[in-house]
Formats: sequence, structure tokens, C-alpha cells
Amino acid sequence: MTDKTTEKTIDQTATETLATLLRIASALERIAPLPRKPIDLAAADAFVWHAAGSELMPVPKVNRVALSLLRGVDRVRDTLAENTERFARGLPANNVLLWGARGMGKSSLVKAVHADTNQHLAKGELPLKLIEIHREDIESLPALMSQLRSDPHRAIVFCDDLSFDGDDTSYKSLKAALDGGVEGRPENVVFYATSNRRHLLPRDMMDNERATSINPGEAIEEKVSLSDRFGLWLGFHKCSQDEYLAMIDGYVAHFGLTVAPEELRRDALEWATTRGSRSGRTAWQYIQDLAGRLGKKLEG
Repeated sequence: MTDKTTEKTIDQTATETLATLLRIASALERIAPLPRKPIDLAAADAFVWHAAGSELMPVPKVNRVALSLLRGVDRVRDTLAENTERFARGLPANNVLLWGARGMGKSSLVKAVHADTNQHLAKGELPLKLIEIHREDIESLPALMSQLRSDPHRAIVFCDDLSFDGDDTSYKSLKAALDGGVEGRPENVVFYATSNRRHLLPRDMMDNERATSINPGEAIEEKVSLSDRFGLWLGFHKCSQDEYLAMIDGYVAHFGLTVAPEELRRDALEWATTRGSRSGRTAWQYIQDLAGRLGKKLEG
């Protein structure tokens, strides 16, 4: 009787232990990160990087305008287009920082040049990919570049409105990615960024580094050197009245909007005056208002 009781106790203990182990295993599976999905750059021409899941989400239709509609930026347009075309054809190319006035088409130019470059590739050449990384995910940039290294496609990794504030140290991840460390930057990846600041870092952030550093000169040099990782600096400046009106005329012709020239000029200038600026963004906002009043959809 005692032996049977002992055996029963042992069996019960073993069953309870097994149940406990199964619950632990199930809990670990629930909290474990999901397996990383393999990157498939053939799925689309543009993607958005989600750092949390190390995942590239395809973008079926990119929000962009035709390259021919971007006026007043001829020099930087040609420079960016040449750099991008060389890169797409497998030739050496630079990382690019597009900096300057708000609303002058910095991010629009990147997206337009990407599309234009793909249109001019020879038959059989792999299309160039555009991958957007959000500012808050910049620390994951080295991981993204590492995953792209072995892919046969060439890719532009693009960050819009890039800047760093306060105690933000993620700029060090950007420096590491642009330098590439021991392996070097992947040959099939370039990094394009837009910013309102030429040096990406505010003056007070540099002043704080100077005040707390053992060697203030070296600290400031490290901060400024971040922009030096970009081989091309393309500056965007506020447009003149003539350039602003040329943007308006280009949009009107492209979308087939019918309006008297004198009325168009008067209304467009008044629109810019009420907003206190002349820029590509202001011109586009006016065209949207004009098309709405004319009952015309902006297509094509």
C-alpha cells in the first residue's frame, strides 16, 4: 500500500512538473521576438523601414511629383540626378545631405529623382530601391544596412527632416552607419537625408559639449564632422518671385487648369503674401486650392 501511494505521489509530481514546464515554455514563446522576415526588395520599388520588427513594408504607390515640375532647383536637381544615376549603374557615388529652406522640395526631389533614374535604366538592369527610415529609428540604421548588404539590388536609404536635439546620442549610430566600421559601408547602399540645418546639430547642443568636455575643441569637431560624412551638400534657398510664379505656371500647364494669366498671377502672389513665404510647398498648396475652385481633379 505504501509503495502504491509513493508511486502515485511521484506520478502526480511528475505531471505537475511537466505542466509547469509547458506553461513556462508557452510563456517564453509568447514573449520571444517574432522571427525576422527575410528582406524581399523585389516586392516593390519603395519601402518603409519599421525598426521594431526589423521589417520593410512595401509602398505600392509613392507620394511624389514629376521631376519636370520641380522648378527653381535646377543645379541641385542635376547634381542629385547625376549622383543617383551613377550609383544605380554600379559606379561610386556619395551620401547626400539636402539642407536649407523649408518647403523648397528637398524630399520631393529625392523621390522624383529615384523614379526618373529607374525610367532611364537599361532593359534588364535591376531597379533602384528607395527605403525610408524615420528619424526616431535612426539608431537601427546600421542593422538595416547590414541586412541590405547581401541583396543584389542597389538602394537609397532616405531620412526626411533629419536633425538631433538635446541629449540625443543617436547621431553616433548615423556616423557608424555612414563610415561602415570595419566592413565599410555596403557598396549597394547610399544614404540621402533632408534637413533644415546644414550641420544637423543645434548650436546649444554644441555649446553643451564644449562646456562638459575635457577637450572642447575635439568635442565640437566630432559634432560638426557628422555632416562631413555626406560627400554632397546640396543647399536649398528661398525662391524669388519669378521662380515662384514659374512653379505655378508649370503646375497649371501640367494639370490643364484654365485661368486667365493676369488673374493667375494676382491670385498666386496674394496667396504667397497671406502665408508669408514663397516656396514650392506654397505653390503646390495654391494649385490645390485653385483646382478645387475650378472643380478639377489633379491627375497625371
